[in-house]
Amino acid sequence: MSDPFETSVEYPPLNTLSTGIRCRCPRCGKGPLLKGYLTIRDSCPVCGLDYGFADPADGPAFFVMSGVGVVGMMAFMAFEFTVHPPIWVHFAVTFPVLALMCLGTLRPFKGWLVSEQYVHKAAPPEWKSIGKHGEGSPWR
Repeated sequence: MSDPFETSVEYPPLNTLSTGIRCRCPRCGKGPLLKGYLTIRDSCPVCGLDYGFADPADGPAFFVMSGVGVVGMMAFMAFEFTVHPPIWVHFAVTFPVLALMCLGTLRPFKGWLVSEQYVHKAAPPEWKSIGKHGEGSPWR
């Protein structure tokens, strides 16, 4: 597999926040990063960048849930303590708003994390064995 970070054409460095929020290719800024809602494409259809390096895993979901949870709970408590609505209002309004906030920010956040991985040349970890149970370790 070729190195996705090397190219014969020079591409200017792009703003990771801008390309991420728009879910565009982190190298050229034109091609789409995602197909469907959250699936990362195999490569950029415009510049051919292999997206094999991109693996944000559960990072976007964790950070979005955490951020929306904090902001959402502050808004929920302010709404509860000032208006004192009945519980059905929370089921009809508050919970759908929280779900829409999560779904609305998940896609751009995933795009931003993939752009950051590209800029920082993130790669899968490589493990080397130094022997059985530490044999050959320089720390002995």
